Amino acid sequence: MKKGTSMAKFTVPVRQGQELTTTVQDLTYEGMGVVKVDNYPLFVDNALPGEEVTVLVTRTNKQYGFARVTKRLTTSPDRVAGEFADYLQTGIAPLAHLKYSAQLQFKQDQVKHLFAAQHLDIPVLPTLPSPQQTGYRNKAQIPVQMINGTLTTGFFRKRSHHLVPLTDFFIQDPRIDEIIVTVRDILRDLDVTAYDERTRRGLLRHIMVRRGHTTGEVMIVLVVTRIVPMLKQAAQLIEKAVPDLTTLVWNVNAANTNVILSGDNQIISGPGYIEDTIGERRFKISPQSFFQINAAQTPRLYAIAQKLAEFTRHETVIDAYAGIGTIGLTIAPQVDHVYGMEVVPEAVADAEANKALNRIDNADYMVGTAEDVLPRWQQQGITADVLIVDPPRKGLAESFITTVGAMKIPRVIYVSCNPATLARDLVRFQALGYQATSPTQVVDMFPQTPHIESVTRLDLR
Repeated sequence: MKKGTSMAKFTVPVRQGQELTTTVQDLTYEGMGVVKVDNYPLFVDNALPGEEVTVLVTRTNKQYGFARVTKRLTTSPDRVAGEFADYLQTGIAPLAHLKYSAQLQFKQDQVKHLFAAQHLDIPVLPTLPSPQQTGYRNKAQIPVQMINGTLTTGFFRKRSHHLVPLTDFFIQDPRIDEIIVTVRDILRDLDVTAYDERTRRGLLRHIMVRRGHTTGEVMIVLVVTRIVPMLKQAAQLIEKAVPDLTTLVWNVNAANTNVILSGDNQIISGPGYIEDTIGERRFKISPQSFFQINAAQTPRLYAIAQKLAEFTRHETVIDAYAGIGTIGLTIAPQVDHVYGMEVVPEAVADAEANKALNRIDNADYMVGTAEDVLPRWQQQGITADVLIVDPPRKGLAESFITTVGAMKIPRVIYVSCNPATLARDLVRFQALGYQATSPTQVVDMFPQTPHIESVTRLDLR
C-alpha cells in the first residue's frame, strides 16, 4: 500500500430496523436461514433455502447480522406445515419446520462440506433415520423463572436469559412433559420461588426428569439452592402424584454458575438411580451420568460401531469417554478385555455397578481425563488392538491423539457428536499415519435439531 493511502472503511450495508425483501440462500449449521446483502450475511430463524421473504433486521455487527421474517412470499417444498415458533426461537427444535427427509440430507451434506473443507477424501453415507422423530428424549433439564409472580417452566430464548413458557417440549418423551407440569403445579401451590441469577435469590433452579425408555422407571431431580422444610412436603406430594416415580433426588447447587448440577445429591426416596436397557444390557443411571438420550436409536448406533470394529473375541479394547459403560459393556462379550476411562467419578461408579449387573468380568474402568489416563496406561504397558472414542462436542485433545499414535493402536472407531471437531481430529490422525478405511456413517440421534452423530473407522497404515 502506498504511503498516504488507506483501506476503505467497511460499512455495514443494512441497519437495524431496516426491512428488505430477498431470497434465502442457505442454512447455517445451526439451522438458521442465510440471506446476503452485498455479501453481508443475515441469519434468519424460520427461513428455508429458496424461500422469498421480507425480513426485518434486528441486530448487526461488522461480520454478520440477524433478522426475522415479517412476510413469507414463497414457501419451500421442504417446509412442514404448522406453527413451530416456540421451538425455533428457543433452540429446542431448530429444524422442526424442515421435512424429515430434508433434515437427513442436511446432516449428510454438513459432514461432506466439513470434510471437503479439510481436504478429507472420505465418503459419507446417507443419514440413518431415527425410529422416532419426536418425543424421543429420555432426559429433560428444564429451567424455571418467576413470570408475573408465577413459577413458570419453559426454555430460554436463544442468545438470552428470557424464558419462553412451555409445557409441550416436542422432542421429549411425552410422559416426561406430563411429569414436569405435575411437579411445577405442586411447587406453585407451595409458593416455591425460582432462583434469580441477577439477585441470587430464590429456591428452585431446574426440574430434571429422566425416564427409562424400556423400563419406564422415572427419576425426578429438583435442583435447589438450599434445603428448606417445605421440600419435605413437596416430596410427599410428588411421590403421591407420580405413581411411576422410581427415585426422587434433591441436587443442592448454590454456586453462581451456569452448570446445572452440583456434586451434592441428596436422595429423598428410592435408590438414587434408575435403570434402562440397550439391547441385552441393563444399565444403572445416576443424575450426573451420561446416557444416550435417543434410546430407540442407540442400539443401531452401537451396532454400526461394532460392525466397523470387526471384533474376533481376541481384541483388547480401550473405551475412551466411557460414561457408564454403555459401549464397553455392550461389546465386552465380543472381545478379550475392555479398559474404560471416564472423567466423571459418579459415571465410573455406575460403570462398575453395571459391570456387576450384567455379570461381565472382562472390563475395568478408571476415573480421569482421556488425555491423562492414556499416557499412564502406555507407561504401564497396557496396549490395545482397538480404540473406541465417543468424546463430547469439543472432540479429542491433540495430546491424546499423539499418544494414540505413539502407542500404534491399529484400529480406531470414532463416534462423533460434532462433525467440525471430527474433521479436525481426522486430519491430526492422518498426520500420524491413520487412514479412514470405510465411509463415515451419519446417524440421526437428534431429530428436529442440527446435532449430528457419526461413526468413522481409522486404521494405522
